[in-house]
Amino acid sequence: MRISRAGAVDVLCILLFAVVGRSSHNEGTTVLGVADTAWPFLAGCAAGLLAATILRSRPSGAALDDPAGLRTGVLVWACTVGGGMLLRLASGHTAQPAFVIVATITLAVLLLGWRAGYKAIQRSRQGTAAKVSV
Repeated sequence: MRISRAGAVDVLCILLFAVVGRSSHNEGTTVLGVADTAWPFLAGCAAGLLAATILRSRPSGAALDDPAGLRTGVLVWACTVGGGMLLRLASGHTAQPAFVIVATITLAVLLLGWRAGYKAIQRSRQGTAAKVSV
């Protein structure tokens, strides 16, 4: 899976995180409201995807798997959460400990979860193809 497709899925996950979070706190889910909540995490995610691309292009980058891989996902997730929290604070928003914990866990489930599901489907298809060719 190419970085642009993986990045698009990551963006959708972060937008879902913002919509659900705003809804659970009875905040509006207007485009501007969701954008206000999501932008720091989207910027952190972009930094993570950029870092993954740079690391993968280096000779030692072989350890960093494809954009839909779990190693790449961990890097993107860490940058999304870390960068997102720093940008929230820099822009005058709060980052209460409870929010940091919930955001960290939720974004891990979303950003790593879709990758794990994608890899499971790939393995399943490869196993089915191997059985058919035998």
